[in-house]
Amino acid sequence: MTVLPQAAGPEPPRPVPVPDDGSAPFWRAAADHALVVARCSRCGGWTHPPEVVCPHCRSTDPDYTFEPVSGRGAVRSWTVMRQSALSGFAADLPFVLVDVELAEQPELRLIGRLLDGVHAPLRLGAPVTVAFEDLPDGMAVPAFVLDAES
Repeated sequence: MTVLPQAAGPEPPRPVPVPDDGSAPFWRAAADHALVVARCSRCGGWTHPPEVVCPHCRSTDPDYTFEPVSGRGAVRSWTVMRQSALSGFAADLPFVLVDVELAEQPELRLIGRLLDGVHAPLRLGAPVTVAFEDLPDGMAVPAFVLDAES
């Protein structure tokens, strides 16, 4: 039996976030280019993403509120994506994903694309600031740019 290769069609669109009850405030704020993070009403600890139990005080009823954060942080790690298992990203390859510790609290981390590109002078501890990538349907995802003094 001979299998013929299928003709390559246009690339499917990039996936967009599908908010649920626990993440909807985060995505609503991101659509407005604002970064908010869940904060435990019991102990004041920040957590992302919000969990059923607060990782700081272990409350099983953390009653999270989503509050604005500065969007400033430091690069903890990064990787260069040269291929993608998800459709919709081929046109963006290669790109850099950064693991950022936000300034508000040790270990408060967010992963996003570094918009400066793969040839940016990236280093551990490099200061970054949040930026946003606009997506269809009024969605946006947090990303990061290196601070000017980097």
